[in-house]
Amino acid sequence: MIGGKMDLKGTVAVVTGGNGGLGQRICHALAAQGCHIAVVYARSRGQAEEVARDLEKHQVGAAAFACDVTRREQVQGLVDDVVKRFGRLDILINDAAYNKSIPFTDLDNLTYEEWTKIIDINLTGPMLCTKAVAPVMKRQGSGRIVNISSVAGLGPTGSSIAYAVSKAGLIHLTKCMAVALAPEVLVNCVAPGLLEGTRATANLRPEVIESGRRLSLLGKAADKDDVADQVVTMCRTNTTTGQTLVIDSGRTFH
Repeated sequence: MIGGKMDLKGTVAVVTGGNGGLGQRICHALAAQGCHIAVVYARSRGQAEEVARDLEKHQVGAAAFACDVTRREQVQGLVDDVVKRFGRLDILINDAAYNKSIPFTDLDNLTYEEWTKIIDINLTGPMLCTKAVAPVMKRQGSGRIVNISSVAGLGPTGSSIAYAVSKAGLIHLTKCMAVALAPEVLVNCVAPGLLEGTRATANLRPEVIESGRRLSLLGKAADKDDVADQVVTMCRTNTTTGQTLVIDSGRTFH
């Protein structure tokens, strides 16, 4: 404890999607606080291992772990492997996500397959990861979970109906898990707006990206480092749970 805040030095954080554009920033922000990092990836092993090597400059332990977050047995295996490697597990960041640009009016292309894939990765994955880490955190007497949602979860916007619904579900999952896991485990959420330089943004139509900039009060995209810093704050807090903070340069208010 430091001044009423949780001391992150020596803690162990699991970051799903840790090799992505935002995930890397979150990994570095946590490592700078002294967290050991499990960089979780679905396919890009080389990239994840490179991220893990780079994190060692913070004088922390780091390693890449493969996991399909939609597969319950793989998620449990991930948790077991992280605890075996680092001896504990204190923080879970649910950042892994998938989207595909499908205009809301184009219901023909909102296929069952696309709907299922988006919901499975963006909502079922965080639920499975949360359930898997909860017993470990409960036994340790404390834990922090931060979900990465989107402003698309606060209104009918975003890359597709499925994406918006998945992110709305993640915001409500945050509240429900905060109730389920209190008082030992605190669960919070960050909802970024447009973030440039991420795989999710790369899937958006150019007009959607331009609109995101133009319609914000600050006239620019949200900042990945701002999001990462807020994740750190949510990991350090001892009095906030079940909450969602929007970071989108002043476009969305809730």
